[in-house]
Amino acid sequence: EFCFSLVGIMLLEVLLVLGTLLIYFLFSKKKEETLPFKDGWWGKGQKPVTKEDTSIRPFKVETTEEELSDLFRRLDQARFTEPLENSCFHYGTNLVYLRKVVSYWKNQFSWKKQVEILNKYPQFKTKIQGIDIHFVHVKPPHLPEGQSAKPLLMVHGWPGSFYEFYKIIPLLTDPASHGLDDEHIFEVICPSIPGYGFSEAPHKKDFNSVSAASVFYELMLRLGFNEFYTQGGDWGWLICTNLAQIAPNHVKGLHLNMASISKMGLTHLLSVLLGQYFPGLFGFQDEDVRRMFPFLKKGLYRILSESGYAHIQATKPDTVGCGLNDSPVGLAAYILEKFSSWTDMEFQNLEDGGLERKFSLDDLLTNIMIYWVSGCIVSSMRFYKENLQKGIGTQKHEKLTVQVPTGIASFPNEILHTPQAWAKKKYTNLVSFHFMPRGGHFAAFEEPELLAKDILQFVGKVEKEQLWKKK
Repeated sequence: EFCFSLVGIMLLEVLLVLGTLLIYFLFSKKKEETLPFKDGWWGKGQKPVTKEDTSIRPFKVETTEEELSDLFRRLDQARFTEPLENSCFHYGTNLVYLRKVVSYWKNQFSWKKQVEILNKYPQFKTKIQGIDIHFVHVKPPHLPEGQSAKPLLMVHGWPGSFYEFYKIIPLLTDPASHGLDDEHIFEVICPSIPGYGFSEAPHKKDFNSVSAASVFYELMLRLGFNEFYTQGGDWGWLICTNLAQIAPNHVKGLHLNMASISKMGLTHLLSVLLGQYFPGLFGFQDEDVRRMFPFLKKGLYRILSESGYAHIQATKPDTVGCGLNDSPVGLAAYILEKFSSWTDMEFQNLEDGGLERKFSLDDLLTNIMIYWVSGCIVSSMRFYKENLQKGIGTQKHEKLTVQVPTGIASFPNEILHTPQAWAKKKYTNLVSFHFMPRGGHFAAFEEPELLAKDILQFVGKVEKEQLWKKK
């Protein structure tokens, strides 16, 4: 009898422990679903006791004659190195081609004309968490009767800028005039990431993607948007993902043209080893296999050969950055290399890096000039250190899933391919995943129409099925 009662007590204890664990997991999971809003202060010195000025001020890109004459002096005094014979873009930016770019920059490129283009969309600045945030805000030129514009936050990455969205903005704010379906019309907000372009750089350490997401969340609320859509690639992917994790009840939908998974499990490893032979077992489609395998060449070797810049920027950004901030030619070489290989890896086999196949020199130099005139290259590079210095897979946001309705446009020449089967583990409410017919890393810049169509169909789906309301 004693033995039975002892067993009973033990069983009761086990059940109590299991019950406690179950309750803990159920409730802690509920708590874990959102990412805490990061309320930082990134201004100089001590945070003032006075309340922050929340006014929104109009902004225009302006450059002085002194700044331009200084630029031309530096371009005139550039020292060039001879490239290796037949090296194309395999050693980085080809220096014969770079001479041509610099010659165009000095003799044909009109910054004045490009400034007019930059200023054709309304731009503003507002102070958030101690720093000035720059953003482009474009409203639809005309709205059909009874229709309202949907706010869309679009976030760029490195080494891009808000200018990447200039070709896609009219397609989203005025789709009908561009032959696109106008069932959904957008009001587009494109901020510069703090430390990029005309947004002030943080003066304190630890400004990471969660900080940027928190700042942009505050920006959208300040503009009066309680519910909005977000879109991004490169760092914009991570910032918009974090924003969806911070404010799932405010982000109606998240659209990405890049989705990288940092938390890899055993199934990921097995799918890398065996996915080529048993694609169905891992939920791979034929296109996944084509883009990912052989994995050594298209995965591992590519990471090793293309990630040197990230290692430098995640460890010692200020050292190399000061050289780029001092030399416009060095800055151009550093940035143009990315616009070549990230648009299409095959472009490395061409002496001109294929740069003018997808972009005009005016567009490329406008992006470079945004970095030059704002002097932001060092602070833009620091964003890698702030996001990566603690190690990959260690951040809270990396362990959390995203519940917000998500759409992914998967471009064939993206640096690394993320299959739908992997994306679904992170983005649990993946409602749209499309293999795009062409294009690479800078989707909005390269293929504005393809990206716009995918955003329009994704939002159409979310709205029609009222997906964001379903908790």
